[in-house]
Amino acid sequence: MTHFNPSTRQFAIIKGLLFVTALLPFARLVLFTFTDRLGANPIEFITRNTGSWTLYFLCMTLAVTPLRRFTKWNWLIKLRRMIGLFAFFYVCLHFTTFLWFDHFFDLTEMWKDVLKRPFITVGFAAFVLLIPLAVTSTNGMVRRLGAARWKWLHRLIYLIAPLGILHFWWMKAGKNDFQQPILFGCVVAILLLLRLFWAWKKRANAATA
Repeated sequence: MTHFNPSTRQFAIIKGLLFVTALLPFARLVLFTFTDRLGANPIEFITRNTGSWTLYFLCMTLAVTPLRRFTKWNWLIKLRRMIGLFAFFYVCLHFTTFLWFDHFFDLTEMWKDVLKRPFITVGFAAFVLLIPLAVTSTNGMVRRLGAARWKWLHRLIYLIAPLGILHFWWMKAGKNDFQQPILFGCVVAILLLLRLFWAWKKRANAATA
């Protein structure tokens, strides 16, 4: 693949376009809300939409490293933080929908629901684990934690993504609709297996050396 190394201006344009594109699902949701196009069950529509986009952005976050390795476009790594923060943005919308429309901000009732229903327990765990990743996404936090500890903390994404898919799977189980969860699961499995392969290859090369 042709090597592409964008200039500072080109990279700023790429980043800006990515930012605007990442906001389009939210803009669509707002538009549908104000034009009464959320369907017969608006809460379900918002919940499903924000949950799906959380998984899309989690998959895109995991895809950055493999894409960078295959293309040799090292500048892609600079976009990973923003993509990850958009995953957090949409999961916050997803959780707010649950807390607001399902429980009207009653934390006690919400917590009972989290403990009672396994698919909510798993989804809530994924949401909570995303919080420290979002909080420590700044350059200042990288310096405070140190690069090694920061990397170990952000490997939680390897747990968060499967938990999110399990949450989605359980949610779809009631409708016997597993097409999307299987698709998300296959994508995440491939992205994680690539990392395992590269880690094994690195160790093998080090042992040989």
